[in-house]
Amino acid sequence: MKNKFPLSRYLLSFMLLLVSLVALCDGGAGIIQKKVDLRMTNDLGTGENINFHCKSKDHDLGAHLLTPDQYFEFRFRPNFWGTTLYFCRFWWGNESHWFDIYDQNRDTTRCDSKCWWMIGPVGPCLRDRNFGIYDLCQNWNDEKYNDAKYLEGSEN
Repeated sequence: MKNKFPLSRYLLSFMLLLVSLVALCDGGAGIIQKKVDLRMTNDLGTGENINFHCKSKDHDLGAHLLTPDQYFEFRFRPNFWGTTLYFCRFWWGNESHWFDIYDQNRDTTRCDSKCWWMIGPVGPCLRDRNFGIYDLCQNWNDEKYNDAKYLEGSEN
């Protein structure tokens, strides 16, 4: 009786599996997302420091301080379901604002793997990946976070 699955078929199947796994690990097929490099720069233009506290559902990045023109950067891999969200509270002087610094639904096509923001007094501006300028400006989304559950730990 002949073997229905000769060694060459097993080898071919193994090679296809290996190539698929390499593509997935590189983010090539979209199953495993590419890592995102997120950067926030103090662009108040007033010489003031910005305090901020960012978190997601699963990760609390803690409170930090940005001096003028200084940036804070972190990397993460968006989730498979397309629901990754990082939100931040920014405060300086008498100002306090909230913003979704990364919303996977909004940002996947806008910034790909580099989401670089300039934080200004009227809201954050995203670096346009096609032109290299910070012209994709947003308003603060303070209304969305006007709830005590988001304020916990944001003063630290």
